[in-house]
Amino acid sequence: GIGRPSGGQGSASVFREPDIDYLAQVARTAEHLGFEGVLTPTGTWCEDAWLTTAALIRETERLKFLVAFRPGAITPTLAAQMAATFQRISNGRLLLNVVTGGEPAEQARFGDHLTQEQRYARTDEFLTVVRGAWDGGLDFTGEYFDVQDARTKQAPDPIPEIYFGGSSAAAGPVAAKHVDVYLTWGEPPEQVAEKLDWMRGLAKEQGRELRFGIRLHVITRDTSEAAWAVAQSMIDELDPAHVAQAQEALAASQSVGQQRMRALHEGRRDVSDAHDLEISPGLWAGVGLVRGGAGTALVGSHREVAELIEGYRALGIDEFVLSGYPHVEEAYWFAEGVKPFFG
Repeated sequence: GIGRPSGGQGSASVFREPDIDYLAQVARTAEHLGFEGVLTPTGTWCEDAWLTTAALIRETERLKFLVAFRPGAITPTLAAQMAATFQRISNGRLLLNVVTGGEPAEQARFGDHLTQEQRYARTDEFLTVVRGAWDGGLDFTGEYFDVQDARTKQAPDPIPEIYFGGSSAAAGPVAAKHVDVYLTWGEPPEQVAEKLDWMRGLAKEQGRELRFGIRLHVITRDTSEAAWAVAQSMIDELDPAHVAQAQEALAASQSVGQQRMRALHEGRRDVSDAHDLEISPGLWAGVGLVRGGAGTALVGSHREVAELIEGYRALGIDEFVLSGYPHVEEAYWFAEGVKPFFG
């Protein structure tokens, strides 16, 4: 069965093949521990998020699935239909994470060669059609989509909330116009505050209000020393050649958010002390040495991590999308150690 790992630290070096049985274990663990939902990624480096989460519906009863997808990979009417179907068969447990793109090589794999500005303009049209299809039907003619009477069999119930991340000038207005929850990666609090103020202003221009979420890793243990020992073990196990290769690939990213993540550790490749990458109290940029996307982690004792989360909440963050290594074990550390501080 699933239990809290024995020992003081657990292992951050364990790799488990993400087959359907293990993913089912992760989903059941998340539900058992009282987490509201799970995010599933999109890209050619992972399994398809729609199919994987659909397979996990019958493994769970309450858990929601935040399905990441690319607007350029499928038509908006098909996306609206898939979402409506998912809502019915899951009894309303779908959330949608719109990923406009950013990595040239990844975009090219899907035959997508638009510029960043063009991709966000397409996302704007895409979400207009999706919401119109859910709302009884829509005729729409734009630069990227031309549809007549786009509709679904019936409207999804409830309408899936739309999550969206994007830090570029082109991303902000699209998010302000369409989305329910704006997501940011785990930057230092002062940078997050600036981004939230930016988005609040754009949303106000649209006559809307947004909720905000943040994407972070977490390393929480009974003591601060134990948590930082895990972070240190992750640094110690890194292959410098792997770090160099990963940083070279990340440097080519067109994503402003990815560039901001990379700037936090300044592309450093010769780190020997985990604390050297503590870019703000308790905020560690070590994950970003070898991983794209979310590159920071909250590190500390359970109380310290709870206080860090409370700090982000004070800025206006409503939702926390957390992960750890290994995932099941870190879910237990967080649920049993940190969540009690929030009642």
